[in-house]
Amino acid sequence: MSDRVLVDTNILVYAYDSDAGDKRIKAEAAIDALWVQSSGVLATQVLAEFFITITRKVKRRLSVTRAREILEDYRAAWPVFPTTPETVLLAIDGADRYQLSFWDAMVWASAVINNVPRIYTEDMQHGQIIEGVRIENPLLT
Repeated sequence: MSDRVLVDTNILVYAYDSDAGDKRIKAEAAIDALWVQSSGVLATQVLAEFFITITRKVKRRLSVTRAREILEDYRAAWPVFPTTPETVLLAIDGADRYQLSFWDAMVWASAVINNVPRIYTEDMQHGQIIEGVRIENPLLT
């Protein structure tokens, strides 16, 4: 495995949500560090969830144009892993075996399949290691 970190949707959204307060500051710092270290990665699912959330679900929504620009920047700079049938099947198994939500299991499965040793997320148990993938909540620091 490498030093790469898969960033989950919630951390990415907080970094761009002007109403996220302290979570925004911490998410921005975590993502900025990944940019500097060239170690951030994303899953296609995260890109899609980010777009929907930041343009439709947050209080101060970003424009479609701005959200698209952000996603284009990430796509150009960070590896983005596709969602494949193998990802879905592993996620089904992981959701059942480790009692994860299906969507969290999809992020975890993307990390496993692509040999990414860490996930930044607020949604899973901080410090948990699932089949070699460590779950970290950068908002706790």
